[in-house]
Amino acid sequence: MPITGPVSPLPGAHSVLRPLPLDAVSLTGTGQLASWQRVNRDATLAHCVRQLEESGALANLRIAAGLESGVFRGFVFADSDVYKVLEAIGWEAGRAGGGAEMFDSFVDDTVALLQTAQQDDGYLDSFFQVAKPDEKFADLRWGHELYCLGHLLQAGVAWQRTRARTDLLEVGLRFAGLVGQRFGAGGVDAVCGHPEIETALVEVYRVTGQRRWLELAHRFIDLRGHRSVGEDRFGYGYFQDHEPVRTVPGATGHSVRQLYLAAGVADVYAENGDPELLAALERIWSDVHRSKMYVTGGLGSRHRDEAFGDPFELPPDRAYSETCAAIASVQFNWRMLLLTGEGRFADEIERALYNAVAGSTTSDGTAFFYSNPLQVRTHRDGAHEQAPARRVGWYDCACCPPNLARLVSSLQHYAATTAAGSLQLHLYETGTIDLGGVGGVGGAATVARIRTGYPVDGVVTIEFDAPFTGGEVALRVPAWAESWRLTVNGEAAAATVSAGYLRVPGAGIRSIELVLDMPVRLRRAHPQVDAVRGCVVVTRGPLVYALEQADLPGSLVLEDFVVDAAADAELGPVDADLGVPLVRITGARRAPDPGELYPVASGARSPGGDAITVTAVPYYRWGNRAPGGMRVWIPTS
Repeated sequence: MPITGPVSPLPGAHSVLRPLPLDAVSLTGTGQLASWQRVNRDATLAHCVRQLEESGALANLRIAAGLESGVFRGFVFADSDVYKVLEAIGWEAGRAGGGAEMFDSFVDDTVALLQTAQQDDGYLDSFFQVAKPDEKFADLRWGHELYCLGHLLQAGVAWQRTRARTDLLEVGLRFAGLVGQRFGAGGVDAVCGHPEIETALVEVYRVTGQRRWLELAHRFIDLRGHRSVGEDRFGYGYFQDHEPVRTVPGATGHSVRQLYLAAGVADVYAENGDPELLAALERIWSDVHRSKMYVTGGLGSRHRDEAFGDPFELPPDRAYSETCAAIASVQFNWRMLLLTGEGRFADEIERALYNAVAGSTTSDGTAFFYSNPLQVRTHRDGAHEQAPARRVGWYDCACCPPNLARLVSSLQHYAATTAAGSLQLHLYETGTIDLGGVGGVGGAATVARIRTGYPVDGVVTIEFDAPFTGGEVALRVPAWAESWRLTVNGEAAAATVSAGYLRVPGAGIRSIELVLDMPVRLRRAHPQVDAVRGCVVVTRGPLVYALEQADLPGSLVLEDFVVDAAADAELGPVDADLGVPLVRITGARRAPDPGELYPVASGARSPGGDAITVTAVPYYRWGNRAPGGMRVWIPTS
C-alpha cells in the first residue's frame, strides 16, 4: 500500500488538495532539497542520536524506568527531543532510497525503553516521574506533558505509516487514553501551555479511525482562550489563552505556540468543516504574513518571550526568528494550501524553507542556530540568550535540531499534490513522481521526471513516460516571478493562471518546460517597519541575500557600506566553497564618522570615496566561513 505522509486528510475531508503518497515523490540530483535530505540522513540524524545521550534525554527515561539512578537533566520537555528524533527516523524509513536501517537498533532500544518507563496507567513523562512524581498534570501551563505526548504520538504515526510498526504508537495511545479520561468531555477543563497535541490527535484519528481523538482535539481548541492556564508574567496571550480561537483578531504571543495551534485548528477544520475555524485561520495568517513576518520567513521579533511583536515591529538585529517558528510556518502554510489550493501559501512555504529554515543549519548538518537574526554587528561581543553569532552543535533547550531533522526527512511530502485527477507542483526540485500509485491521475502516464536547477535558476522541465491525459497539470508561479515562459510538448503555449498556478489542460501532455525569470531585485520594506527604513534587501527568485564582513574589501567595515539603490545588481560567480551563486551590488563607503554619537543634522551626508562593488551570499549560507558581521538590510545612505 502507498505510504502516507505527516499530514493525511481522510477521504471526504474539507481539503481542496490531497497529498501524494510519501513514497510517490523522490527528490534526487544535486538540488538544494535533495542534498539537504542526504545530509540529514548521513549526518544530522546520527548527530541528534548522539546528542540525546550526551544531553541526558535518554538517561532521564532510563531513570524513570528504574534502569539507572540519578537526577533529571535538561528542560522539562526533554522527552520531546527523543520523540522528534524517532519521528525523523520514521519518515526517513519511508523515503525511497533512504538509509534508516542504520538506526534500527537505536529505535528498537528506545521503544523498549519507553515501554519499560511507561507506568501502568499509561502515564509517561520522565520529568515528572523522576523530579516531581506527586505533581503530574498539576502545572499544565509550564509542564509540557501534553506537548510531549503530541510528539510521541506523531512519532508513532510516522512508524505506523512507513513500516506498519505499531509498538511506538501503542505507547502513545496508552498515554493518550489517560489524557482523554482526565481532560475529555466531562473532565477537567484545561489546556496545555504549549499547543502541539491538537494536530497530533487529529493525525491519530486519521490513522485509527477512532473519532474520540478528533473530538478531544476539538475540545482542546474550544477550551483555549478561557484563561485556564492561570496568571503568568508573560500574560495569557503568550499561551494563546487570552481569547477563544473563533474570535481572535490575529496572531499573538509565543510564535511557535501560535503556529502549532493554528496547524491543529486547520487539521480539525479539515475533518469537521467548521467555518468559524477557517475564518479564524485566515485572520491569523493575514496578521502574520502582512505585518509580523521577516523577509526571510522568520517569525518572532522579541527575545524575552520568543514572541510576535506589534505589527511591523521587525528589528533585524534583534530578530528572534526561532528555527522552530519557521518550521511551524511550513506546517501551518502546508495545511492552508491543502484546505484552499491557493498558491500564496506555497509561496510562504518556499520563503521559509529556502531562507529561515535552511539558514538554521550548517552545510554539513551538524551545527544549528536557535534564533536567526537578520543582522550581526561587526563588533558584537559574545552571544546573548539563544542567539550565538555562530551555529553550535546543540542547545540546552534543544527543540530546534530534532525538529529540523523531522521536517527535512519528509520534505518530499510538500512537493506535490493531487485533486480531481490533476497534478499540482508546489516545490521545484529534480526528482520523480510515481503516478502509478495515485488513482485517477495522469491516465497512461505513470512517472513524471522533473529536472531543474531551482532555486539557482528558474528552468523547470517535466517529462512524462506516457501522455498525461485528463485533469490538468498545475505549476506554481511564485508571487516574486514578474515574467515566465511556458512550453508544452516542445511548443510555446499559453495557459490560464489562477490562484497562483499555471494550469495546463491534460490533453496528451508529454513534456512541459516552465521558465521563471529570476533577475536580481532590491526590495524595500513596508514604510511602517521603522527599523529598516532607508534600507534595501537583495533578492533573487525565492532567495534573500546577505552581506558578510568576509566579502568586504580591505578595511571596509560592514556598517560603513551603503548600497547604490539606483545601480543594477547582477548575478555573480558561484562561490567554490559555498557552492552557491553570489550577487554583485554596487555602493560606497559611508561618509567619515563625525566622532559624535548624536551630531547635529545638517542635511544628507554623501558617501565618501569611489564606488565599491561587493558580493552578497544567499542568507541560508551565511556564517559558514570566517566569523564576522552580517546584514540582510543594507542602508542606502
